[in-house]
Amino acid sequence: MPVYQAEKVRDMPVFNVPFDWMTLSFGVSALTSFLIIVRFARIKTQSLKRNDTCAVQASHLNPTTRLGGLALVIALIVTAALSHSADNWAIFVLLLVSAMPVFVIGLAEDLGYLASPRIRLLAATVSGAMFIALMGQWVLYTGIPGMDIALHWSPFAVAFSLFLGVGISHAFNLIDGLNGLAGFTALAAALALATIADQSGLTEHRDILLTIAAAVIGFLIFNFPFGKIFLGDAGAYVIGHLLFWMSVSISWNAPDVSPFAMLLIFFWPIADTLLAIMRRLFLGKPIAQPDRLHFHQLVMRGLEIVFLGRKKRRIANPLASLFTLPFVFAPMIIAVMFARDRGAAAMAYVLFAVIFIATYKTGMWIAPKLRRSACLKTVRTATE
Repeated sequence: MPVYQAEKVRDMPVFNVPFDWMTLSFGVSALTSFLIIVRFARIKTQSLKRNDTCAVQASHLNPTTRLGGLALVIALIVTAALSHSADNWAIFVLLLVSAMPVFVIGLAEDLGYLASPRIRLLAATVSGAMFIALMGQWVLYTGIPGMDIALHWSPFAVAFSLFLGVGISHAFNLIDGLNGLAGFTALAAALALATIADQSGLTEHRDILLTIAAAVIGFLIFNFPFGKIFLGDAGAYVIGHLLFWMSVSISWNAPDVSPFAMLLIFFWPIADTLLAIMRRLFLGKPIAQPDRLHFHQLVMRGLEIVFLGRKKRRIANPLASLFTLPFVFAPMIIAVMFARDRGAAAMAYVLFAVIFIATYKTGMWIAPKLRRSACLKTVRTATE
């Protein structure tokens, strides 16, 4: 090789992406998901302890296994166990250990041993507290002057961090309805965080996040578009826990990263959850009571009413995810672009909040009109 070419090669950046970790994580996740689906297919529906098709918020027609979280956690544990010589092994293990309380409680719920929302939120709090105790990291700043002064007091900072962690973990659970929606949201968030970590020189965090992303892909190939398996409470809470506390660790080790950039990565789960809380309070209903008025559910019902008909749920479900995902991805892309521009990231967050609320309000206004129009069309067809 000529000297100038050799110098050019040496000057090129080297990305030591952990392909062995990613391949192992993907393979174990996909294989475990497949085995769970096969096992579930052999179980008689009557013997199941829970039937989610009867739930108010159900978006699928047939009983479907909710053990996707088990596949994800097994994949990550196997990867960690076989990668003990890596530099970031300790961080990876501590992160997984901290997720065990919320995983166990979520898995019990998925298996039909119902745990109340209060118990699941308590388990998420315990998992967050374990991360703080093991890693010694929490939210240090928000970019809001008054709040940042309060965060100088460690007890308040820890409590605030736990509040955010529990909220985001629960938020991922709320969007686990449509085929692919929670999975693609988790995948995009992991990749966005991995990109920011790489830009900040945090290769350990990047590698862990890429490993999580690979496990999510192994699950997604069975979740989208046909919905053969869902994350369930264990998967949704665990993935929310892992991603949020990795974002906290990135902010702790790279203070120049904008906190609003981190919030943009989790914009969709946060916005959907806050809207659900406000909606239920306005209607005088318990905050924990499920409904069918989430953004993605309105999109699916709109597709059924206007284009597909109510008997085309198998098509409307994944199609609604495709319509919703651009709204999910856009804030994450902006977060990566303005990861170190606090002013731009803050303005982007406000802009996306306005767009989200305006779009949802418009959908709620149009939905009754579409329903009446569809009913009139059905009546005319029947009388002709």
